[in-house]
Amino acid sequence: MKFQETPLKGAFVVDLEEISDDRGHFARAFCADKFKTHGLKPEIAQINLSFNEKKGTIRGLHYQTPPAAEAKFLRCITGAIYDVIVDLRPDSPTFREHFGIELSATNRTAIYVPEMFAHGYLALTDGAQAYYSASEFYTPGVEGGLRYDDPALAIDWPIPVEVVSEKDASWPLISD
Repeated sequence: MKFQETPLKGAFVVDLEEISDDRGHFARAFCADKFKTHGLKPEIAQINLSFNEKKGTIRGLHYQTPPAAEAKFLRCITGAIYDVIVDLRPDSPTFREHFGIELSATNRTAIYVPEMFAHGYLALTDGAQAYYSASEFYTPGVEGGLRYDDPALAIDWPIPVEVVSEKDASWPLISD
């Protein structure tokens, strides 16, 4: 596994290190020891699979606060998504800054999302699927969200958002 820190300290892009032979290839997709070496939280409470019927579907931006703040480790396994994280740590020099990256079944890149980061993605293809682990259980009483179209964030989504849940469309703007 190859870890590259993003401009948002503590968040990493993780690429596979493939070992190839006549059968194809092998790569480690997760290793708790490697996560610990990079100061990341390797605990897994849940593993989720998200399927998106239509290109232009957005999910997020979601987060959980203490006592159930969660780290996530996400990979796109079918199609392609544009993944965005937002630093919500008030004492961070990158507070409210975001980072975006295309994750796809072709590039097989993953992203590690630290605790107290909002996370969301936009399906770039019909049938896009994301597979991700969460370090804490989903806890409705401590969940929160940011609007994907919040002018204060100014996220430049690569394609138009066409499908959004009522819940994700109703998160308050930061200015509210």
